[in-house]
Amino acid sequence: MRFLPVLRAVVVLHVLAMLAQSVTAGLLLSSPGGRQMHVLSGVVLLVVGLAHLVAAILVWRPGGGPAAFVGPAVGLLVFSGVAAALGGMGLKVLHLPLGVLLFGGTIMQLGRVLPRRDPVAA
Repeated sequence: MRFLPVLRAVVVLHVLAMLAQSVTAGLLLSSPGGRQMHVLSGVVLLVVGLAHLVAAILVWRPGGGPAAFVGPAVGLLVFSGVAAALGGMGLKVLHLPLGVLLFGGTIMQLGRVLPRRDPVAA
């Protein structure tokens, strides 16, 4: 599982990109240049999501780790693309809840890849 530290770093970046997407969503509503910022952060989010998938595959295939990280990485990438398409079509009623679910999904994936600590031993 030599690629697990890479996956951890990429998942942290994914969470940060999702947070940036949330911030720029607020800018979209409150400033004239907010739309461009939100679109740009969406592109960054998709690129980081692709890196997340690649890192999950590297942990699994050449790294010999579990395949359990690949499914969520695929789901986050696919649904990020769906959210981007819905946002581009102006379907906020679907775009916003999907964005909230994606934020929760990245946080859940972060919890899965971080090392476990024994609270009794700490």
